[in-house]
Amino acid sequence: MNGRIVSDMRFLSLGDRALTVEYASGFDPQARKAVIALDEAIREAREAGSLSGILDVAPTFRSLTVHYDPLQINQASLKASLMDLARPSSSEREPNTTLWRLPVCYGGSFGPDLPDLVADTGLSEADVIELHSSIEVSVHMLGFLPGFAFMGDIAEPLRKPRRQEPRLRVPPGSVAVADRLTAIYPWESPGGWHLIGACPVPLFFAEEAKPTLFEPGDRVRFEPVTKSQFEGLKQQLNRAELSPQSFRKTK
Repeated sequence: MNGRIVSDMRFLSLGDRALTVEYASGFDPQARKAVIALDEAIREAREAGSLSGILDVAPTFRSLTVHYDPLQINQASLKASLMDLARPSSSEREPNTTLWRLPVCYGGSFGPDLPDLVADTGLSEADVIELHSSIEVSVHMLGFLPGFAFMGDIAEPLRKPRRQEPRLRVPPGSVAVADRLTAIYPWESPGGWHLIGACPVPLFFAEEAKPTLFEPGDRVRFEPVTKSQFEGLKQQLNRAELSPQSFRKTK
């Protein structure tokens, strides 16, 4: 890990119950790697019993916020622990991540914005689908909706600003792109991203101890499927004949 990123980190106090570690002022690939490494180091320290009082950890593209119990740990002690966990030697290791291979049915009623993307790029529909599905994207962070993962970076020709007029209803499972990112909407919601397909795999499980399918740092590869394959996979998932974990390939 770049030592400059770690040396430039700063702490932002959010009252007496939260502390933010900030690595950069904007998107920075090295900052994202540092956030993922620190998130994993905190998890390991908690599991080992060497870091108590942590209630929640919220990583983003360039920063990480730690929510803590001030009756168990004070901010000065927490800051010292985080500085130790964030040292360059700790951040140089490769994070332990999962690869997901997720089916996507592109175009048609699932991807109403695909024709516009084809027109804007001057590529064929098959070429656009190939560009989106041929690369491995990383989960940068979770937010906006429960289970919503901001993933990137997508190929340059597919990068398009968000819609000027967001849709009031985006169907759950919609696969979308905006700027350098791609995502899957886990719920029906308003949304301003460009819809290019749909994925049948659910992303959020409210009753589970780990409610989200993804974690920051995970890797995702999209695999094109036909509409009939999509419907078949959706039925299998709905009947619990197929588990979302079936699409997890490596750790």
